[in-house]
Amino acid sequence: MFSRLVFGLGLLSATALVHPAFATDARALQIFVSKSKQSLAVYDGADVIATSKISSGKSGHTTPSGIFSVIEKQTYHESNIYSGAPMPFMQRLTWSGIALHQSNSVPRYPASHGCVRMPDAFAKQLYKMTEMGVPVIITDAQLAPEPVDHPLLFSPHAPPPAPLLSDVELRPAIGSLPVQVAMNEVAMPRLQVQPIVAPVNDQPVKILITRRAQRETIIDLQTYLAELGFAVGNADGYLGPATVQAIGEFKKQHPMSPEAAKSLISDDLLRAVYSAAGKGEPPNGVIMVRQGFQQVFEAPVTIAQPELALGTHFFSAHEVNFEDGTTEWLGVTLPNTLTSQTMKRLGISTMESSIISGTPILNALGRITIPDDTRQRIDSMLTPGSTLTISDTGVGPETGQGTDFITLTRG
Repeated sequence: MFSRLVFGLGLLSATALVHPAFATDARALQIFVSKSKQSLAVYDGADVIATSKISSGKSGHTTPSGIFSVIEKQTYHESNIYSGAPMPFMQRLTWSGIALHQSNSVPRYPASHGCVRMPDAFAKQLYKMTEMGVPVIITDAQLAPEPVDHPLLFSPHAPPPAPLLSDVELRPAIGSLPVQVAMNEVAMPRLQVQPIVAPVNDQPVKILITRRAQRETIIDLQTYLAELGFAVGNADGYLGPATVQAIGEFKKQHPMSPEAAKSLISDDLLRAVYSAAGKGEPPNGVIMVRQGFQQVFEAPVTIAQPELALGTHFFSAHEVNFEDGTTEWLGVTLPNTLTSQTMKRLGISTMESSIISGTPILNALGRITIPDDTRQRIDSMLTPGSTLTISDTGVGPETGQGTDFITLTRG
């Protein structure tokens, strides 16, 4: 079981532990780094419990912005990139070499080779406070998580109560006489309501909702073509010779429009395969779940108005109440400018979307539909510290073996 942490009031140069006596579940902490302010803040829910000055990457070695998590911790580490430079109390964010660590030089302006430097005393204290997988959000401007309430967000819902009476028929009254019911005085047993219990694996789940990439589309094609009797080989997301041949054979049996016939994969082909397999409309989004740095499963979701950008949003489950089936979620929107090439590849025609108009987080959540069976599976896995990322740009290049979902953003 995760320990409860108690923090005392203290000042560590330009560092402060804010709450004089603050207890929390270490899984639910979040770390926010602002490169413009050269500052770091540790949040427990919406409350700041510790702050520090930092030094991020200097020109030519800029610290990347985005959504990360601690994937490795070492009390002493030497850089294998920069001539064995010491990195005490290292908390790794990427396998390419970005980390939080202690330094004797934290001038409160960009001075590192990409890492986030922290003063000695604070780096030691932060190292004690965090667990593996704690989220680290790095942005230019200073951001802070705020409570978010929306029906799309997950909760460990309670099962419906059992009915007191079932399939009981009362004999109708005769004339105006009242109905009389003879009853034996017997003690009725108490209804045994099955309580909601925390999942056996209490590691936080990490969830990503994004647009479907070509890999997911090809896997669906391979799966459904195989169900229809075509030999596609393995459903591996690659357009191998067997899959290409199967698509050609399907097109012969289901004539396409001239434009669709010219390209190997088209919207017309997808709709035709889904229809033939009895799967309805092809989904345009995907939800992926990791736990303990391992992929658990992925499933299709639907994104309304796909021509509009969703934006990049991050949510963290601060408290999960298994007694009443509720979850306290906090969220933040990260600036993320898409290039014209990226917008074209994703089929986004305008950035005038939930990022700019209205309430960005609520607008993005309102455009996503998750199948009930997928939702129930995630609900059953939910623990404090579970996170959800919504992003247009899919699985980031830093995401891999031994990581959570890493999302890189552009200012």
